[in-house]
Amino acid sequence: MSQPLFQEFEDVTAKQWKQKIQYDLKGADYNEELIYHSRDGINVKPFYTAEDVSEPAKVLSPKNWEIVEKIFVASVEISSRRALEVLKKGAESLWFIIPSEETSVEKLLENLPLEKISVHLEFQFLSEKYLKNLAVFFQQKNVEVFLHLDIIGNLARSGNWYTDLRNDHEILEKVLQQKQFLSAVSVDTTLYQNAGATIPQQLAYALAHANEYLNHYRYKTELKDLNIQFLTTTGPNYFFEIAKLRALRILYASLASEYDAKEDCFILSQPTKRDKTLYDYNVNLLRTTTQSMSAILGGANAVYNSPYNAIYHKNNEFGDRIARNQLLVLKNESYLDKVSNAAEGSYYIESLTTQFAEKALEIFKDIEKAGGFLSQLKEGVIQRKISESAQKEQEEFDKGELVLIGTNKYANPDDRMKGELELFPFLKKNPRKTLIQPILERRLAEKYEQGRLEKEEE
Repeated sequence: MSQPLFQEFEDVTAKQWKQKIQYDLKGADYNEELIYHSRDGINVKPFYTAEDVSEPAKVLSPKNWEIVEKIFVASVEISSRRALEVLKKGAESLWFIIPSEETSVEKLLENLPLEKISVHLEFQFLSEKYLKNLAVFFQQKNVEVFLHLDIIGNLARSGNWYTDLRNDHEILEKVLQQKQFLSAVSVDTTLYQNAGATIPQQLAYALAHANEYLNHYRYKTELKDLNIQFLTTTGPNYFFEIAKLRALRILYASLASEYDAKEDCFILSQPTKRDKTLYDYNVNLLRTTTQSMSAILGGANAVYNSPYNAIYHKNNEFGDRIARNQLLVLKNESYLDKVSNAAEGSYYIESLTTQFAEKALEIFKDIEKAGGFLSQLKEGVIQRKISESAQKEQEEFDKGELVLIGTNKYANPDDRMKGELELFPFLKKNPRKTLIQPILERRLAEKYEQGRLEKEEE
């Protein structure tokens, strides 16, 4: 006769576990020895039980995720051929960066199997006429199209509107009235993490950023049909990043419900730039693998994996193939496409999800009380908060408390990179007149790497 599993064992409470741990510590302080105090304001315990989760979070996770390939369209002909090649090699979705109004999307897509893929279009400009022509073109096509239109994100990144607040919003409003696009409004949160924001800050700014769109267009379009896309990055803290994406879905669903808008959102994720390194660059392969796993398990709809050498090397077939194959291994060999919402039920991740959502909501409420995200951007509050968080993280790296293997620990002194630089891998300073102070992305290792490059010349 079969017996219920573990029937012979008595239930052990969290209090009993803690008492046992304190006994084994032989007088050492439990909080000092075993509690991890993160820069995100989360205190991580050595164990978690059902007592740490009042009720599992309800997360609207997708049933599957897509492998995305990003292509900068310098040449329509070359980019179209490249798109066909990467689709044959495993890509499931294409992310095109359109640099100018001279770029013909019609010619770019004419030979692609559009009915089998989804297409993301990111523009380095804002043109009403161009977008109107696109809408007409896609009326005749059976394809899922995502437009990366984020006028507020452009303001935060560049310090200026494309033209001005009123004109930018009017153009976006006209695009929203079109029904040919699966999503037109994009909220680019990658800037916040790449600039050094904490996870609660990233979530709060994403929510406040999205709220600006919902509030502005609530009486100008049908919000039930509004599909908002979030561009996110995942960082090195594996479980934290899983919880971050889950918390984002919960927060957005709560916000959208207040507007009677669609509560689900589309998340396109990619690895952060913040921890990528110039020296011992192969370690970036490990970083992007775990960060892509966080995105998948956190519930991203689509994942783009940046090449290990992207910070210093122009796009090349080898780097792109390795990045794509990392995702193919995760999907086809690691079976990370077999279960939806795989993180559900983990006491640790559920606890992190709740804590991140609560901390982000506090910051969001403060932003709204102070006039909203745009107001805080114009006053420089958001920039200052991110700068303060980035500085604390930078100090941890400089002291060796935050480790990047191959850079500030276990570095290879024989590495030489000066002759390998095809791209400028550091923050570019281009003084210009801006409406607001832009939020600047900066990698943790930049100052250290600049010092090593100078020594190579000696």
